[in-house]
This record gives sequence, C-alpha cells and structure tokens, in this order.
Amino acid sequence: MIIFFICITLLILGYKFYSPFIEKQAGIDETAKTPQVRFEEGVDYVAIHPIKAFLIQFLNIAGVGPIFGPILGALYGPVALIWIVLGNILGGAVHDYFSGVMSIKEDGKSLPEIAGHYYNVYFKGLMLIFTTMLLFFVGVVFIMSPAGLLSNLSYFEGTFLAGNTFWVLVILGYYLLATLLPIDKIITKLYPIFGLLMIVMTSLIAVSLLINAPHLPAAGDFLGYFNADHYSHDFLEPNADGLPVWPLLFITITCGAISGFHSTQAPIIARCLTNEKYVRPVYYGAMMCEGIVGCVWALAGIAAFPEGYSELKSLLDQGGPGLVVNHIANSYLGALGGIMAIIAVAIFPITSGDTAFRSLRLTLVDAFNIPQSLRNRLLLAVPILIIAYFMTKLDFSIIWRYFAFSNMLLSTSVLWLATKFLFDRGTFHWIVSLPAIVGTSVSASYIMTAGIGLNLPSEYGKSIGAVVGVISLILLIVAHNKRRNITSTSH
Repeated sequence: MIIFFICITLLILGYKFYSPFIEKQAGIDETAKTPQVRFEEGVDYVAIHPIKAFLIQFLNIAGVGPIFGPILGALYGPVALIWIVLGNILGGAVHDYFSGVMSIKEDGKSLPEIAGHYYNVYFKGLMLIFTTMLLFFVGVVFIMSPAGLLSNLSYFEGTFLAGNTFWVLVILGYYLLATLLPIDKIITKLYPIFGLLMIVMTSLIAVSLLINAPHLPAAGDFLGYFNADHYSHDFLEPNADGLPVWPLLFITITCGAISGFHSTQAPIIARCLTNEKYVRPVYYGAMMCEGIVGCVWALAGIAAFPEGYSELKSLLDQGGPGLVVNHIANSYLGALGGIMAIIAVAIFPITSGDTAFRSLRLTLVDAFNIPQSLRNRLLLAVPILIIAYFMTKLDFSIIWRYFAFSNMLLSTSVLWLATKFLFDRGTFHWIVSLPAIVGTSVSASYIMTAGIGLNLPSEYGKSIGAVVGVISLILLIVAHNKRRNITSTSH
C-alpha cells in the first residue's frame, strides 16, 4: 500500500517543485495578450475560466487511455507503476506543458503550423501526417471502446441497447454535433461536470482497492523481485508471455505516462485561456492528475486478482481491458456502483473522441487556411466520421496497436519541437531533449521489432534503441555546442 502512496506523492511533488523550474525556461509573459483576447470569434476562441479550462483539458486527455493502457501494462507487474510516475514527471507533464506554451505563443495554432515555424515545411508536413493519423485513430478507438462497454452492460441485455452498432451510431451522432458547434455550447458546459465525475470515480476505485484488494504490490517488488505465483520475471525482463518490457511497456502505457495525443488537444484550450500564467496549472496539472488515474488502474490490474497474472490475462483474452473494468467495478463497488463506474468509464473516452475529431478539423483548417463557415465545417466533419464508422468494423486490437505507436511517435516529435523552441530561447533545453532521446530510442526499437514494423527478433530491440539513443545524443550535443559557439561569437 505504501508504494501506491509514494507514487502519488511523487507526482504531486513533481508539480510542486519541478513544474516551476520548467515554467522558468518557457518565458511566460503574464502581460501578453493571449490568442483568445486577440482573436475572439465565438466558435473556438472563447474565454474560459481557468478552473473550467483545467477540468476540460483533464477530460480531453484522460479518456480511455489512462485506464485501458495501465490495465494492459499491469501484465508486466509493478514496473508499470514506475514507468507511469517517472514517465509522467520527466516526460508526459513536460510534453503537455510545452504543447500548451507553444500553442498559446503561436496564436493557438495546431502542431503542424508550429512545426513549420520552428523547423521547416518538411517537418511541418511530417507533423501534419503524424497528427492527422493519430487524431483519426484516437477518434476511432474512442468510438469502439465506449460502444463496447455500453453494449456489454447486463442491464441492457436482451434489448436493442445491447447492440454494438446502435451505440456506435449514437456516439457518431454526438461527435458530429460536438465537432461542429461552438466550444461554449457543449464542451464548456458539460465537461467540467464529467471531469469531476472522473475524479470521484477514480477515488472510489482507489479507496476500494486499498481496503480490499488481495495483492497490493510490496516494496520488494520494486527491487526486482516479483512473487513467483503472480509475476515471475526479473525487473526489466520479459513477462510470463515473453513480452519484453523494452519497448512494449512504454508503448502499451502512453496515456498516464506520456501521450502525443495530448499535444493535439493543446490548441483547443490555448485558444480559450485569458492569461499565459494559467498554462502550468491547466496543462501540467491535468497531466499530473492523469498520472494518478493511470496509477490507480495499474494498481487495479496488479492487485485486484487473487490468481494474479493468469487471472488478469484470462480476462483480457476474453474481452480486453473493457471486461477487466467491468469486473473490477462490479467486484469492488457492487452492482449499482459498478454500473455507474462503467457508464463513467464509457463517458470519458467519448469526451476525448469528440475533441479528437474537433482537433482534426482545426488541424486541417490551419493547414489549408479553410474559412470556418458552417458549410465548410460540415464538408470536413461528415466524410471523416463516415470513414471512422467503417473503421470500427476492424479488429479493436489492430486499431489500438497503431494508436499506441503513433501516440509515442508524435509525443517524441513534439519533444524535439520543444527542444528547438528552447534552443531558440537559449534556455535549458535538456528538460525536453533528454526525454526526446528516450522516446526516439523506444520508437526505433518498437518499429524494428514489432509485427506492424520490420518484425525483427525482440532481442534486437534494446541494441537498436541504445544505438539510436546514442546517435541522437551525439547530434544533440553537436547542435548544442554549435549554438553556444554562435552565441559566444555574437557577443
């Protein structure tokens, strides 16, 4: 139990002491007019109170990712908690913060436009491909996962509400409205309530687990020893199914630790903040809270099953992480509490899916300078949602695999973009460049060894990742020294 509290404490301390240091590097100007003030137009640039902005940002980023990802990551044992905490403090929260900073300082623009400003048109094109691909996969995932959860509720059994297609169409209909309407019609009114609901639901699950769960991780688990009856493998060795921690754990748990999807959501709130000083509590704070959610559900996957790994794996094989959520909610909160928790868990991905499609619209609008009339919004949104409907007919595990990898790839790209941002400012870039090197190594290892990549033997993963990481570090040091020499010469 103490390990769980240590994890939560570290996340809070990261916000308290590390985030102010991060903020000093960003050049926050509390006197500057924000994009909301300069471009108010009643659709996307709308003033939002910072507390509402925090709850909306939290809900935008904390969909099904920090629930499903940590449950899947629990197959690796307590090391999942270590990755969530360290990944969040050193990578994810920093990534989210600079996504917000760069957007608010660049008129609330989307990532590809920012990339074009700081790098070149080629990097802009690359970021446009990564961003649109990820947003589309996120939208599809966040149709399929809540539809599956809702259709599997025993309360709906034997009725038309038990049909998966029914819920897919309902969710798509809502996505169309949320994509088209001004942000203050639905999102600013409902999302703060849903954000509070997520906090309450997560707290209830955490308390129930800490009181009743049979296998809470002990301190010895974090020293490399796992109970042979449950997680029989060494600290960084493959789990019981032979799946290696490097790089699969880092790809499996993105939301909660670090997620490129969050950067695609940054412009939505960057267009609504009334002062740059709110960037840290809104962006860094929301990611810290998502880390807490991730820790709770990783703890649930590790601790809630009497038979340990084998029982969790069996449930995942039967119905994926959605069935695990169903089992945990009903086991620890009772029938009524379980239904409420499952409905809540279904709502959260929906509220990320709609903003994913909204962000996709904004990204395309920024990239091609499309006027924001209702007709143009319809011409963009309707074809995207029709394609998304047909994508829901594919195997969920395939969609999730592409979503998870593109998530890590985009987050790494954003960290390199933030590196250039700090390079240009002449401030301490290592806070983003070092996580970028780790992300580059993970991405390279995964694409070389994964089935969706080159499918090389898994033992090559660590070597390839190490080589790519060293090369990235050398190139970064060369660039750093070159910038320092130019600065010295100019003075």
